[in-house]
Amino acid sequence: MFDATGALYIVATPIGNLGDMTHRALEVLESVDLIAAEDTRNSQKLLNHFGIKAPMMALHEHNEREQADEIIAKLHSGKSIALISDAGTPLISDPGYTLVSRLHDQGLKVIPIPGPSALISALSVAGLPTDHFCFEGFLPAKTGAREKALLALKDETRTMVFYEAPHRIVATLTSLSEVFGEQRLVCLVRELTKLYETIKRDPVAELLEWVTANPEQQKGECVLVVEGARTIRDPKIAEIEVTSLLSGLLTKMSLKDAAQLAADLTGQKKNALYEQALDLQNSHGKHRE
Repeated sequence: MFDATGALYIVATPIGNLGDMTHRALEVLESVDLIAAEDTRNSQKLLNHFGIKAPMMALHEHNEREQADEIIAKLHSGKSIALISDAGTPLISDPGYTLVSRLHDQGLKVIPIPGPSALISALSVAGLPTDHFCFEGFLPAKTGAREKALLALKDETRTMVFYEAPHRIVATLTSLSEVFGEQRLVCLVRELTKLYETIKRDPVAELLEWVTANPEQQKGECVLVVEGARTIRDPKIAEIEVTSLLSGLLTKMSLKDAAQLAADLTGQKKNALYEQALDLQNSHGKHRE
């Protein structure tokens, strides 16, 4: 058993398969005075399934600041409260940060009840390095903002994990291919623990082609686990890579545009790349501006 007096329990719930509900999570939900849920209608189905009768209140991104006052008051009076999200571990791309931060400020107890997490589950099956990784949540919905966010991550050497809505999965894979390159490995982990679970890892261009051709793969909850950038340690090799990039770009666009795009992709100074591209152009006897 546990001492539930004046404590907030962060309770992980199944992300699909109800068999993943832990005994400890059930014990807590059956014993607390109140359950704060992201969507009470959705969570009521879970509670009904397990015969849990505790009262609920809604706590979501639009009312968290206001509801936090009520929860804090109840905790100070000795009540015990559980926080759950629609699925998985609360606060991981879900509401709760503001509340938990305030509890720490006031010296109130916050207790984790571990369990399912789409983030960790996807990492465990992706076949990409997990000794270092970063979680980036949801990318921006608009193409320009999404590609800008990816450009900022293009040199990230850690494995990256993104959540994505099904109706944006093709657009996001397209952006990943364009910004990170067609050969970057990406693992699509879709509908985790559910009937139509998908786990597929391929170079992003191949994965994009496969998803585009399969409308069924554009449904359900999606996690993308993305290979980190491969570090180039030898400066001579790095110089060769930039030279090759500029040479390819000069066959398709003006010297000015090639220098700008190379600067965006490599993070190097545009002026230096312009001079390097000019030398390449002159060495090939070309005068395209």
